[in-house]
Amino acid sequence: MKYHLALGRKIDLDGIDRDAQQGKCPRHVLRALRDRLNATVHAPDGEAISLSDKLRSKISSKPEHWAAARKLSEQVSSDDVIFCNGEDIGIPVAAVCGELSDRPKVVVYFHNVDRLRGRVALKLFGLANKIDVFMACASPQTNFLRSYLAIPESRILLLLEQTDTQFFTPGPVSSEKKRQTVVSVGLEKRDYRLLAAATADLDVDVKISGFSKDAKALSQAFPDTMPENMSRKFYEWPDLVQLYRDADVVAVCLTDNKYAAGVQGLVEAMACKRPVAITQTQGMVDYLATDIAKVVDVGDAAGLREAIVHLLKNPQEAESQAQRGYEMVMNQHNSEGYVDVLVEKLRSLSL
Repeated sequence: MKYHLALGRKIDLDGIDRDAQQGKCPRHVLRALRDRLNATVHAPDGEAISLSDKLRSKISSKPEHWAAARKLSEQVSSDDVIFCNGEDIGIPVAAVCGELSDRPKVVVYFHNVDRLRGRVALKLFGLANKIDVFMACASPQTNFLRSYLAIPESRILLLLEQTDTQFFTPGPVSSEKKRQTVVSVGLEKRDYRLLAAATADLDVDVKISGFSKDAKALSQAFPDTMPENMSRKFYEWPDLVQLYRDADVVAVCLTDNKYAAGVQGLVEAMACKRPVAITQTQGMVDYLATDIAKVVDVGDAAGLREAIVHLLKNPQEAESQAQRGYEMVMNQHNSEGYVDVLVEKLRSLSL
């Protein structure tokens, strides 16, 4: 049995690994997955785009994803297993390879498929009969797939998100820290207007790592005028770890979503053993079942302020909460365990 990793874009897995060995960035789970399975990696690489690629991209993905899927379909048979790291490449691969008379086994990691284009693609391309395992990191996505496609539990894999606990670690506070600090990280489905409203009158520094070249994304996430105690900039990976370590509270402020946006900020903060205040979304239901964070409703600025102030004024309680979160990440959200589960699932398809 031969294994393949189909990626939505090129990723320099070996370059990332070299940097990770020097402490410059986290390890990438796809590198470990590739090595464990001796898998071949595929990604869009300038393949010629056909008219059918352009037409099918009107429904899902980009033309280059369909072109890459066509190329991959020429190299596989029933002796192959393909893991697709997102629906952008997974839908084309499953649709094209699923037409082969001796089709390969296909596993697709779905991030956010429960929306109009995703629903149309799933039915139009007949993916219920072309994908062997539907994977996601949030139960709203797996629940949708199970009910919408009427597929059995045996073809669903809910695999909760991971982080590199060898990179994101507890450590000393920076000597440059001047006063209590609230930290927030990320841009996807973030609500920094809420964070501004909750913290503008507090005697704290509010530091945000959120960078994008998309001006619209920034304008949607941030207030028109940021409070004087709030700053935003891009942090390199080692600086990001120190930012977490300097946090008295990590605030994960989200607009509602069904696909676990914000989970990386949560698990990275807990891996650094920092207390967390977070807005409860549909997508985060699998991650907040235990008492590992102060949880508030989406859009509740007063509740967020109360949660942050409580953690700042009760350091022993905050430390206990951070310890519980740390233990949960180390036991349930580490990269090694994540890869173990995925390798076992992929190998089971070859039996």
